[in-house]
Amino acid sequence: MSALGELSKIKRRTAPKTAEEKKADRRDNKAAYIFLLPWIIGLAFITVGPMLASLYLSFTDYNLLQSPNWIGLDNFARMLKDTRLHNSLGVTFTYVLVGVPIQLAVALLIALVLDKGIRGLPFYRSVFYLPSLLGGSVAIAILWKQIFGTTGLVNQLLALIGIQGPGWISDPSTALGSIILLHVWTFGAPMIIFLAGLRQIPAMYYEAADVDGASTWQKFIKITIPLLSPIIFFNLVLQIIGAFQSFTQAFIVSGGSGGPSDSTMFFTLYLYQKGFGQFDMGYASAMAWVLLVIIGAFTAINFVASKYWVFYDD
Repeated sequence: MSALGELSKIKRRTAPKTAEEKKADRRDNKAAYIFLLPWIIGLAFITVGPMLASLYLSFTDYNLLQSPNWIGLDNFARMLKDTRLHNSLGVTFTYVLVGVPIQLAVALLIALVLDKGIRGLPFYRSVFYLPSLLGGSVAIAILWKQIFGTTGLVNQLLALIGIQGPGWISDPSTALGSIILLHVWTFGAPMIIFLAGLRQIPAMYYEAADVDGASTWQKFIKITIPLLSPIIFFNLVLQIIGAFQSFTQAFIVSGGSGGPSDSTMFFTLYLYQKGFGQFDMGYASAMAWVLLVIIGAFTAINFVASKYWVFYDD
């Protein structure tokens, strides 16, 4: 009896819609498009439009004062001989490949500590998340520059124990490291995501491991990491994309020069100098598309590699 009832429901659901039902669907669709209209306008005129204009300008010689002059692939050919661009790529890759793993490791460590159910968890969660809200701001970059200056707080603390600290910002060997440290300090956002993921791991797995006599490290490697791998992958992709686009920290700390000796010349900072310093908008547009390709390549590599280390429930 129940099977027949279900079959009749299916038939009713698959029956052709009446004119009144089609009219109601059209009204619903019209209302949906009206609510989507602001987003569609923004997508067309703020995102897609400028992207297409940038793609066109990347094949031109354009300085904001004269009309664009079509030069084909000359801007991309210039990049092959631009040593400062090559250096900026090296600095950016170092920043991404060093800063992102350390930041994620710190975020995961703090999340594991907070997952123990300590008293006042909401307060600590808010405090640790705060750097992610402020870390990309101009004010924090200025403060960071003061802290790691020649007479900054770090060197003052080192002087108390008889150590003469270097000029962390003015020394080419340490300037990039100080900016990487600022990036690591903004671990709050991935930490919150890690904490949410840890809360979703069933306790029965750990209980079974305890019965088998597994150590804390074994439980972390065999249970926590595999079950948390989709969250690690999500954070990894987001943080790599964000790190490649970093600009404010290097601009403020170096005073917009990328110094000392181009040691903090991020790719985005060099793009800014070309576009808004030298008004070489065609070359800057080409650089922007190269950056897009690099980010897309890293993202694609992560997705391809994820099938070897990311584990899902299914």
